[in-house]
Amino acid sequence: MGQGLVEAEDRCLGWGVRDFAENPSAARGRFSVRSLDVKEIRDIFAVRAALETLVEQTLCRLDDRSEAVAQLRSALKVMDNEVKQSLERGIEEDLDFHRVLCRLTGNESLLHAWEQLEGSIRMSIMWAGKELGIKNMDVSRHEEIVDAINSADVGLAAAVISAHMDTAAEVLVSSK
Repeated sequence: MGQGLVEAEDRCLGWGVRDFAENPSAARGRFSVRSLDVKEIRDIFAVRAALETLVEQTLCRLDDRSEAVAQLRSALKVMDNEVKQSLERGIEEDLDFHRVLCRLTGNESLLHAWEQLEGSIRMSIMWAGKELGIKNMDVSRHEEIVDAINSADVGLAAAVISAHMDTAAEVLVSSK
């Protein structure tokens, strides 16, 4: 499989790479093999930036953003604690922060579109390795997103999320 990564299409966590290698026919339809490279990671984060720009702009337009901002700040506290525990827990809390952003819009289609990217995002973080993955989980970078939403400045929110995603992609590909 070389540099390929195995992704469970049905999120079946009971299967590992060894199980797949030993019995590939039993895994048919359950797994796909993907090979990530620098271009694909940049592409994933470009799509993510476009999607999350819509998310942040939608949240900026809420008449009352206080509850959304409170939920996001709470998610950041959890993320800060989990990043200190392990890469895997940090990844899940980082993804959860962005999932909460999408959920707070009330737009189920937007949330679903983000969830479709989630596996690829997770894979790109793992591909880059622990040191670079953790670097992107910096809470202060995420606080900038919350502050931009709280400001209700749609242009600022778009600029902040664009910079956030550009930096995240560049960090992940920096060692390759």
